[in-house]
Amino acid sequence: MLSKETQSILIPTLKKYFGYDNFREQQQAIIESVLSKKDNLVIMPTGGGKSVCFQLPALLFDGITLVISPLIALMKDQVDGLTANGIPAAFFNSSQLSSDQNGIFDKVINSEIKLLYVAPESLALLSNILNEKSISCVAIDEAHCISSWGHDFRPSYQQLGFLKQTLPNTPIIALTATADKATRQDIVDQLNIPNATQFLASFDRKNIELEVRPANDRVSQIIKFINKKPNEAGIIYCLSRKSTEQLALKLKQNGIKAMPYHAGLSFEERTKTQEDFLFDKTQIICATTAFGMGIDKSNVRWVIHYNMPKNIEGYYQEIGRCGRDGVKANALLFHSYADVIQLRNFAAGASNEDIQLAKLERMQQFSEATACRRKILLSYFGELLSENCGNCDVCRNPPQFFNGTTIAQKALSVISRLKESEATGIVIDVLRGAHNATIIDKGYDKLKSHGVGKDISWRDWQQYIIQLINQGICEIAFHKNNALQLTDFSQKVLFENKQVNLTYPISVIEQAVVEKEPKATKAKKDTLFERLRKLRHQISLEENIPAYLVFSDASLKEMERARPMSKSDFLEISGVGQRKLEVYGDEFIGEIISFMGEKTEKKKKKGDTYQVTYELYKEGLTIDEIALKRNLSPTTIFSHLAKLYADGKDINIYDFVTAEEVEQVRKAKEALESPATLKPYFDHLNAEMEYFKIRLALMILNS
Repeated sequence: MLSKETQSILIPTLKKYFGYDNFREQQQAIIESVLSKKDNLVIMPTGGGKSVCFQLPALLFDGITLVISPLIALMKDQVDGLTANGIPAAFFNSSQLSSDQNGIFDKVINSEIKLLYVAPESLALLSNILNEKSISCVAIDEAHCISSWGHDFRPSYQQLGFLKQTLPNTPIIALTATADKATRQDIVDQLNIPNATQFLASFDRKNIELEVRPANDRVSQIIKFINKKPNEAGIIYCLSRKSTEQLALKLKQNGIKAMPYHAGLSFEERTKTQEDFLFDKTQIICATTAFGMGIDKSNVRWVIHYNMPKNIEGYYQEIGRCGRDGVKANALLFHSYADVIQLRNFAAGASNEDIQLAKLERMQQFSEATACRRKILLSYFGELLSENCGNCDVCRNPPQFFNGTTIAQKALSVISRLKESEATGIVIDVLRGAHNATIIDKGYDKLKSHGVGKDISWRDWQQYIIQLINQGICEIAFHKNNALQLTDFSQKVLFENKQVNLTYPISVIEQAVVEKEPKATKAKKDTLFERLRKLRHQISLEENIPAYLVFSDASLKEMERARPMSKSDFLEISGVGQRKLEVYGDEFIGEIISFMGEKTEKKKKKGDTYQVTYELYKEGLTIDEIALKRNLSPTTIFSHLAKLYADGKDINIYDFVTAEEVEQVRKAKEALESPATLKPYFDHLNAEMEYFKIRLALMILNS
């Protein structure tokens, strides 16, 4: 049990370092469990806030939180994000120079960092700090990699069970976005944490609109889709390397900034492509699943699957890479029978072929469904949704249903009499009254329900059972030879006569796509969001960090709505913590005030706002006096004066930057060999000179 003192500082710590006023679903309970030094397994969807569950406790523990992460790119992304929030963190991997590794060890010894990210393959190099004096907590990210049932099997993850033996009193928290019941059990078994508290957050990402289309003329459909979403970042997943390259080329030929990404490219090519995407220089990535877990970009607005994924876990993780900030996003899947055949061929001969094929079949059922797609996703992960979501293609264009309660009761009755031990094929054989060898050998022809559904064809029964599974009325136990099993909803249908609505079996693939007439494209407006987005992009280039690490789209949209014009109001914005207020507050508040001021002066000519500032400056007013008189921020007035100076106006620039400061920048410029951005200067000067002064000094030096 945590002390009241510890509990009382959780929300202030969350706001100070992460910028949020309240915890999301289950976050506080998980954090309290970790701080109580209990082992935990956390299943939380992408964008649900998993990282905070171990990053916040790390700030309160005395020692280091060791984070096991699968990809170097993901580690760097996480560390950059933590650093941007004022949290000391580092990553360690075998590709680093020994001097860099020794520097990290020194920081560990001197307690200068709170989180250390490491790949599982590099743990052997950390033997000198793998003790309970140094390590307060171990977090294992992407924990599904541990499980042979998981969709991303990784041998090095399966060796992590030694951590609990080495650090028996240290809490372990395993986290992943997707894990069914079998995978969850496998994770706790292999990590030697059988008593771990399991937290299963809602998998419902309401902001993601789900859509499945037949794969007819996919490229044309994708181009139309992208053209309706200018300037929005997106990922297109393809099955083959060749497809990524061909699709990226076709998109570029149509004026769309796209690049391929796959394991066949050199490390340098992959790194550059990923960084260009993170820094918003490339709009779209056409990728194999190799792109996967290395992306923590919050402003991806859509994900397209050019081919059908091999299982629902992979599909769910991949669509989760859009809309991480909670803003509206789109997930579009193209489905074709050719993809099914190809994926079945991929699975052939694998050691777990049966499991792969069963999961592929569930993915196919999702693609062909006529029921709410979100219900299908949630039921797959054991979460039951009572109402349709209203945010998928099936809900928007619902099929015609009939009362299928009797059909459902017949199927559930047979599943029950078979003691929930048989797969779909046997269930249908019993329903239809088959007398094949298997049915007779097992005595199923003697069951009371044998032949209760003989008036329905085998194919139609197959479709009806798929619909029952999709609605969560029964489920497949992949780890029990794909047996059909009952759920909580089953009891209501069997014993409470709850109505079940079904649709007559149809071939969704053969249906024509009904396209709505696209609305006329309007010219891009000069909105406050666009202004803030451009400012964010400028800062990201100056500081050499991805734009979304400055602020997420969600934070920018809230700024657009709330229009904060003071530091206290700006701090109220979700995603604005104390450090980001100190580092970025003036510039963003200045942009907001400037935007509001320009709206009130919209009848004036474009250059008048600078002229007004110039005239007030010539009258002898100080920066603060001009800002107050113009209802603008001092930062905006500085930017006006810098432009006026660059345009040759009579501005004494040394009123705002001293000769000594100019000399400091000159020496930094010489030492750094004239870097293109301001961040190297800022770091070189130990963060003791503000960005606007560096910019003014460079203007003097370059004039």
